Amino acid sequence: MVAMSSYQRPRVPAFAQELDRSIVQMHSLEYRRPAQLPEGGVLVVGAANSGAEIALDMARAGRRVWVSGRSPGQVPFRIEHPLGHRVVMPILIGVIFHHLLTMDTPLGRRARPDFVFKGTPLIRTKRGDLRAAGVTLVPRTQGVSGGKPRLEDGAVLDVASVVWCTGFDLGREWIEPPVFDDEGEPRQVKGVVPDEPGLYFVGPHFLYSASSTMIHGVGRDARRVTETIGRRLRARAA
Repeated sequence: MVAMSSYQRPRVPAFAQELDRSIVQMHSLEYRRPAQLPEGGVLVVGAANSGAEIALDMARAGRRVWVSGRSPGQVPFRIEHPLGHRVVMPILIGVIFHHLLTMDTPLGRRARPDFVFKGTPLIRTKRGDLRAAGVTLVPRTQGVSGGKPRLEDGAVLDVASVVWCTGFDLGREWIEPPVFDDEGEPRQVKGVVPDEPGLYFVGPHFLYSASSTMIHGVGRDARRVTETIGRRLRARAA
């Protein structure tokens, strides 16, 4: 059983090494507080939840901040509002993510690529919060020009630091059987690999549902896999 999440190794684009050495680079995994970065402008690459929250934190500390990337969308309510916290979030997490957005429903199958490859919709920090804090929203970072980050529209930013909120690699190279698709995702059904009997997965993002990386979701996935293993062992012993 491969009980690994999808967040194993920080992912940074190859062109990051072309940035001028004077520009401090950091992955979101390392970020704790604004004081970790030098004075000056900050480019946050990645516009999903980590990028949005880090950008807002930096802006509130008085930094000039740019957020680069496509918006993953956002939930249409405030999580900190009593109604959102006590009513909407339980419905979203416990019902929609857990029962509606699954591999057994057409809606879940359509939504899965966005959840896996584009990031979860903004939950706490919204695009409007960033604009209100003075954060500049810009296109994707595409490369480097003259040692500085270059955006998709050709603009080059003069910044002192870059925070990469660009996700993680799966870290599954050690698994030798050819059980992965072109995107590096295991070809599995509810954690069971049909092409490789005896190989199972628990923990990847949207293994079965949008809740598969949450406590209640991963518990359900693990229970289903262990039940399958038990049935197979009993059948073998019979």
